[in-house]
Amino acid sequence: MRKTTNYLIPLLFCAVFGGNAQSPNIILVMTDDQGWLDAGFNGNTEIQTPHLDKMASDGIILDRFYSASAVCSPTRASVVTGRNPLRMGIPNANTGHLKTQELTLAEILKTQGYATGHFGKWHLGTLTTQEKDANRGGQEKNAQHFSIPSMHGYDTFFCTESKVPTYDPMRVPQSFDAGESKRYGWKAVEGQRKDTTYGTFYWDGHEQKVTQNLKGDDSQVIMDRVIPFMEMSVKAQKPFFSTIWFHTPHLPVVADSAQRAQYAKLDLRKQIYYGTLTAMDQQMGRLWEKLEKMGVAENTMIWFCSDNGPENRTPGSAGKFRARKRSLYEGGVRVPAFVIWKKVLQGGSRNTTPMVTSDYLPTLLEVLNIKYPSTHPLDGESVWTNLSKGKHERKKPIGFLYGNQYSLVNNRYKYLSPDKGKTYELYDLINDPEEKHNIISENRALAQKMHAELNSWMVAVDASAAGKDYK
Repeated sequence: MRKTTNYLIPLLFCAVFGGNAQSPNIILVMTDDQGWLDAGFNGNTEIQTPHLDKMASDGIILDRFYSASAVCSPTRASVVTGRNPLRMGIPNANTGHLKTQELTLAEILKTQGYATGHFGKWHLGTLTTQEKDANRGGQEKNAQHFSIPSMHGYDTFFCTESKVPTYDPMRVPQSFDAGESKRYGWKAVEGQRKDTTYGTFYWDGHEQKVTQNLKGDDSQVIMDRVIPFMEMSVKAQKPFFSTIWFHTPHLPVVADSAQRAQYAKLDLRKQIYYGTLTAMDQQMGRLWEKLEKMGVAENTMIWFCSDNGPENRTPGSAGKFRARKRSLYEGGVRVPAFVIWKKVLQGGSRNTTPMVTSDYLPTLLEVLNIKYPSTHPLDGESVWTNLSKGKHERKKPIGFLYGNQYSLVNNRYKYLSPDKGKTYELYDLINDPEEKHNIISENRALAQKMHAELNSWMVAVDASAAGKDYK
């Protein structure tokens, strides 16, 4: 099952970093359905996220950071490959899988001496063929979508195929109280209340289901596996690369009485929703505390973002931005984000460069002086100069494709069709970030130029989707 690689290790990397403990540790953190305004560092005054706020203030807050798609699985594919997810046949959640022909960050960094680990949600393929699990696992018709992290360069993993409750992640109540539901969430089962198996499981190896230490807050359950991975890497004097993909605050949101008590004056839906975000924030504080205790915090680069905008009909908020999850308007794809690397990046600023999850791979390769060892076309670009030099413009526009929607975003404008080409819209995102005023009628020449760029890019994506990259 494991894919082998035989890439030339660039001599420049060896000279500068050497693939040893002096190389920066890299952690890519992703939350699930967290809206742009669902964090204090973007101005929320209700939700308590003190640890994230501190890390963001010590780093660079990314004001115009985009998820590559308006839903989860596609965005996750872009994070590890630097490519638009439609190139690899992942247009939506629970569709397709990460193919072994794709080249991932974990595979590249592993050749440079990095220990690699994935923790939390996976959603890039099924994790078992032997029993019913989550949305697609164990079903014969989905056997071709079996794709576990160890097939893509990860030494260690602990993950679920898809969503789980955010407290006691393997359990669900047998009955629901007022204000609760299986879809939205519930108060954590306490006392004499009875529960049963939820149906989505954690896995940490080939057909290896996890059965221990799965109670309590799900973010803590995940961090309980991250910390030993980091400790072992530091002890072995190896830099580590980790993707930590929390389930929070994807539905069903669940919070115990202590978490809800922090928001006792609010309604139950907010108590649960906000409680699970604060619980996740506490685990981010725990992560940073452990990095400091091990003496590696200064040389650890942490990127934080959400996988798309907030779910509909939840207390989650995209702030002033239009629409939510499943939309290519700003509220569906502009997400909370920051990067911190104390040893190198000066903190305390906000960067307005349009950035996207596909930028992770080319940016990290530039930081590490690694040449991309493939001919696969990349959709992201390195934004390292923007971060290190305080620049605020990218070189090439960002293309988006989701359902019947497609759009192109450059440093100032967004060109969008919300209905597969029946109508087109143009927005000035600098002067109109809320996308209230469609200015296409008075900017026909610009619209035509962006239309041609978008069409050319979509043709290239279609070629990749047809398998031409793999030949």
